[in-house]
Amino acid sequence: MNVLVIATHADDEVLGCGGVMARHADMGDHVHVAVVTRGIPEVFPPEYVDEIFRELQAAHQLLGGSGIHFLDFPSPQLDTVPGYALADAIRKLIFKLEAQVVYAPYQGDLHGDHQAVYQAALVASRPINDCPVRRLLCYETLSETDWASPFGNSTFTPTVFVDISDYLGRKLEAMQCYRTQLKAPPHSRSLQSLEALARVRGGTVSMEAAEAFMLVREIL
Repeated sequence: MNVLVIATHADDEVLGCGGVMARHADMGDHVHVAVVTRGIPEVFPPEYVDEIFRELQAAHQLLGGSGIHFLDFPSPQLDTVPGYALADAIRKLIFKLEAQVVYAPYQGDLHGDHQAVYQAALVASRPINDCPVRRLLCYETLSETDWASPFGNSTFTPTVFVDISDYLGRKLEAMQCYRTQLKAPPHSRSLQSLEALARVRGGTVSMEAAEAFMLVREIL
């Protein structure tokens, strides 16, 4: 099976799906990551961006990933990118990889770039023209999903729980690769917070640890 994790920024894939990525890989699935954005030099020095991408590669290797794909849209300026261009780039990658399962950021996340990528992923995964996607889910990203607006449909309400009891350690190891992104506790993007969330999601369904998702569409 071919799996695509759509990460708005490098490290989103580990925060939201690190355990599931390792689980998929151990099951023999091909796990790819699409990094949608690259930090613009006015905000992120090129050497900083290069370091993040080295961290990404180390984390990806640890999780058993099959490939990283860089779309290189400007961050944090996705509001300047036409929605059709973003959706078209993601759709082309979906068809190239023949991705059957897609994980995307949640539409209610605080960061506007995450919201834009969610909408583009939804468009790119439309069940038309022999689109290979059979399952589309949204993941939660600590320091984005947890800081979203508490009103309307912005609140993350998980409907799918995946047991990562055997993979939580690898998820935390992968996050440790992101030295530039990891924060000290009690920050939301700390190892302690990441483990705490996995324990809470697991406890919800009587598991030691889990990652939670919202199912957008499943075609059986």
